[in-house]
Amino acid sequence: MTRLAARNISVKRAYEAPAADDGSRILVDRLWPRGLPKTEAAIDLWLKDIAPSTGLRKWFGHDPARWQEFRQRYVEEIHQHPEELDELRTRAKAGRVTLVFAAHDEAHNNAVVLRDVLLGRVS
Repeated sequence: MTRLAARNISVKRAYEAPAADDGSRILVDRLWPRGLPKTEAAIDLWLKDIAPSTGLRKWFGHDPARWQEFRQRYVEEIHQHPEELDELRTRAKAGRVTLVFAAHDEAHNNAVVLRDVLLGRVS
């Protein structure tokens, strides 16, 4: 497997304005960000299936105390979606991608875990 360049994969809240250097903007949440019109989001691709399952998302509840276990469980779920993972890898090899998420916590969210999986930081 070819190693992806970290500079090619970034994460960004959906509520932040799109930027020219975002590259391909990929929404990685199961639900559309609340109150965000699709015209303002500038999403190029929505990969719902690679987002955490509803059960895992509700269990986590964005509680930092559950972060490590959430990471482990979510990594297992990610690997159950090889086609979506391959799509992300292909796009990141071709150029910059921004994994877009809606959570308030920029350090403890699914996009951070997904980026780490893509960069080979967790397996």
